[in-house]
Amino acid sequence: MAITGRFVLLAFAALAPLVLFPAWTTVLLVAGVLLLFLVIDLVLAASPAKVTLERRQPPNVTLESSVTATLTVTNGSRRRLRAVVRDAWQPSAGAANAVQSLAVPPAERRRMTVTLCPSRRGDLESPHVTIRSLGPLGLAARQRTRPLPGKLRVLPPFHSKRHLPSKLRKLRELDGRAAVQIRGAGTEFDSLRDYVRGDDVRSIDWRATARRTSVVVRTWRPERDRRVVIVLDTSRTAAARIADEPRLDTGIEAAQLLAVLAERGGDRVDFLAYDRRLRARVESASKGNLLGQLVQAMAPLDAELIELDWQQIPGQVRAVSAHRSLVVLLTALDGGAPEEGLLPLVARLATQHVVVVASVRDPLLDAMKEERTTASQVFRAAAAERALLERAAVSNQLRQLGAEVVDAHPLELPPMLADAYIRLKAAGRL
Repeated sequence: MAITGRFVLLAFAALAPLVLFPAWTTVLLVAGVLLLFLVIDLVLAASPAKVTLERRQPPNVTLESSVTATLTVTNGSRRRLRAVVRDAWQPSAGAANAVQSLAVPPAERRRMTVTLCPSRRGDLESPHVTIRSLGPLGLAARQRTRPLPGKLRVLPPFHSKRHLPSKLRKLRELDGRAAVQIRGAGTEFDSLRDYVRGDDVRSIDWRATARRTSVVVRTWRPERDRRVVIVLDTSRTAAARIADEPRLDTGIEAAQLLAVLAERGGDRVDFLAYDRRLRARVESASKGNLLGQLVQAMAPLDAELIELDWQQIPGQVRAVSAHRSLVVLLTALDGGAPEEGLLPLVARLATQHVVVVASVRDPLLDAMKEERTTASQVFRAAAAERALLERAAVSNQLRQLGAEVVDAHPLELPPMLADAYIRLKAAGRL
């Protein structure tokens, strides 16, 4: 700014005698001098074409976390680079300092650090970097946009992870690895022990009893190495926002908790995201990296504004597991006509598999049902009551077909789905 001020003063001093000339001549001379200064400033600006750029950032970040992306700017020209650099991250990346000023001497480099705070999951991109090279007077600049693709995958958060220790503790109790013993749980033979009052007489091993002087009973433990197939609905109903969160994101949270819990319980887990075509598939990992594969597959998922193809889901499940499995459907109970899609699907699956239908319920319906002060609130309460009754009717029909139903608010759905899995495990239905 000081250099620019001095040049402006010199320009006025040089043009002061021109007041003796006519007005139009003075205007032309002033414009000519200013144009000369602009041309000189533009010529003295470092060429952005001789600038070398290098990008570096981590490949992944969890939603609601921050990460830094580093941009290295190397000045390959003979002039000092005075530049304004813009890293063109998309708005949802949350780049607060994407535009920065840099001064780079000839044949040197400077690092520009951009802090990213993503506001949504998925793949975020920065396709190019724009460099505006200013002259020494700051009157003119040379600008160039350089392609420099950058990609950052924002992984879904695992908020329901806080429920995992308590659910694992229940599984260990069922499996006999904790101090608490549960009699009669499971269907897989464990060991023999002496009969005590209260044991089920059907568990008496008569052959072992004949070889001993006391009555002996069999003990059981929950079966392991069963198949759990999680099917996530990514059709148009998954785009609905419930409690300021898409229904799809709540389903992702519930699927993560159930998948990790089932894997820790010794079962094989497969995940499918489906609407009219397969959007993602994760098979049970043999090296214990199921959660890592899940979050990578779930990150780019978006709700598609199309109807779910119910008739193709049994084929997708059959491609994963031809044996009896636990099939968990994360879908909506209030989307479309259930008698044409959901109910026939569950009826087909229940003949071979254990089926659980999990759906998120809008807490606003319960709040609207209780507000009846004004006439408009009474109408809204009636609509909410009708919607809840329809959900209850669909749930009863699903239970009559032999399926388990988990219908809960967004924060309650993941732990309640995990509890349903543990109940089925304890009852020996898997």
